[in-house]
Amino acid sequence: MDLNLTGRRVIITGGSSGIGRATALAFAAEGARVGIVSRDVDGMTHTCELGAAQGFDLATATADVTDASALERAFAGLSQQLGGVDALVHCAAISGPVGRSLTDVTVDEIRHTIDINVVGAFIVAKAGLRHLKNATDATFVMIASDSAFVASPDMVVYNASKAAIVHMARSLAVEWESAGIRVNTVSPSIVDTPMSRADLGIGDEGFVAVDFPVLTADDVARGVLYLSSPASRGVNGHSLLMDFGYSARSSFPA
Repeated sequence: MDLNLTGRRVIITGGSSGIGRATALAFAAEGARVGIVSRDVDGMTHTCELGAAQGFDLATATADVTDASALERAFAGLSQQLGGVDALVHCAAISGPVGRSLTDVTVDEIRHTIDINVVGAFIVAKAGLRHLKNATDATFVMIASDSAFVASPDMVVYNASKAAIVHMARSLAVEWESAGIRVNTVSPSIVDTPMSRADLGIGDEGFVAVDFPVLTADDVARGVLYLSSPASRGVNGHSLLMDFGYSARSSFPA
């Protein structure tokens, strides 16, 4: 399927590693003009090096998603370099306290996770709107998680933050419909990224020994590209759940 992404102008937050990096390179491979935003300068440099090795030229801007002024400047600079913004993809997030029950999590840890994962997403949306509303067939895709729909133990703060992202997208889809902007989320299960490896204590061998299916960052990127393309023009306010069908299973013991 031709996704018709050639020339499409895309800004991606969290483009310094993991899903954000894979998404940036996937858009560039489809002929899109790509700008990435991150607070990790070294990570963005490596993403650009990977892109250059494939013949892609990526634009970059440094900003933390919780810093509204810095993010607005980053988006404005990238929009100028790209000639506008047709698609915005929000990948930047943290896991927060993982592997501990709520009674063992501090209030500061809760606030820090919500500030980055939820408040940061609101800031990205606010900063991106003024650019997206000038585009035709504009899209905004956020990375959520299957943890927005099913609860993993000892991850209550992360679970709640990703559930907020899913409903934020549904709400924005309604609010921004008149501006012609579609808003959707991709909700993957475990993805083989540096963040998930660190959370689960997975070493350099990766997930080869686990007894459950694991997505690659490229798998998730393909979902993002679809939702950012004219091929999905009828999809709005939706979360693309990528969990190998686990959440569809009955508890009936058969």
